[in-house]
Amino acid sequence: MIFRWLLLLIPISLGLQYFFEVPPLVNFVVAILAIIPLAEWIRQATEQLADQLGATIGGLLNVTFGNMAELLLAIFVLMDGKTDVVKGQITGSIIGNSLLGLGLAIVVGTWGRSKQTFNKESAGQLSSLLILSVIALLLPALFHYTERGIAGPATTGDLEEKLSLGVSVVLIVVYLANLVYTLKTHRDVFESAGHHKPETPEPDDEKPWPKWVAVAVLVVGTAFTAWEAEIVSGGLEAAAEGLGLSTFFLGVVVLAIIGNAAEYVAAIYFARQNQMTTVMGITVGSTIQVALLIAPLLVIISYLIGAPMNLVFANPLELIAIAAVAFIVNAIAHDGETTWFEGVLLIAVYVVLGMAFLLVGP
Repeated sequence: MIFRWLLLLIPISLGLQYFFEVPPLVNFVVAILAIIPLAEWIRQATEQLADQLGATIGGLLNVTFGNMAELLLAIFVLMDGKTDVVKGQITGSIIGNSLLGLGLAIVVGTWGRSKQTFNKESAGQLSSLLILSVIALLLPALFHYTERGIAGPATTGDLEEKLSLGVSVVLIVVYLANLVYTLKTHRDVFESAGHHKPETPEPDDEKPWPKWVAVAVLVVGTAFTAWEAEIVSGGLEAAAEGLGLSTFFLGVVVLAIIGNAAEYVAAIYFARQNQMTTVMGITVGSTIQVALLIAPLLVIISYLIGAPMNLVFANPLELIAIAAVAFIVNAIAHDGETTWFEGVLLIAVYVVLGMAFLLVGP
């Protein structure tokens, strides 16, 4: 499997960082690539534990470790005081999962098929959560624009911090309530929600991992991810200068894609197996996890580490991109089916937004 070979990038990255004199851009690129297999192994270990410990604990494990690579990357960037890059990473994850990740999965999944179908109930639940997430993320920015001219910048800044912390707590509570809804009270609805069997089922030759192996992989993978994330954070400005790009663009596109690479691969795999309900859960579900859990957690963590960050996305382009995702996903999800052209449209919107983020000023 390609992820096993990519693990070789970890010792290479650490060797380049501590024992060889190479340009900072090289360290940055190798460390970025080394995070991809680590994210995949963390995902596998989480799934193995979830299968053995039950749906409720498994759901909590997926929440805790599902976006671990992305969370660790953001924390180290936060510690360097680059809150704009972290907000860009949040924006990039939201648009990347629901536009690029879902778009690629649809195009690959519909190759040789006229269309694919998925469960509308499950997709509708995800769509509703996504709309709530977008409203909650846009509200602090709207507050910023309306109050800044009334109360003044100094007073508004304090109010924005309080609002961001309050919104963060509400979003986390909503996400936990969603877990209870999907994994406990209405578990039967989502388990029987029209999951499609693969057209060409593969034999299940892989044996379950022992629990201690899964835990060990989880702990070691998280530790190495944190190590690599620190290298990435330290080389961010040098990489941006070497590539002639802004650190904001690196956050929106590069860090966001790397942090979610494992989800993209999983979505494409399940799309080829004609399991589009699962694909929607991976891509849109990951977007919701970023909006309802990762972003609020980063706000709270930022205050604990002394690098406060609010939820104000002051760049209008970010606001448009986040709002566009909710609108587009709702349009895709309403009929319960996808075609290859819808996938092309999703990718096209992502590319257009990417070009805009590339050219936008600091």
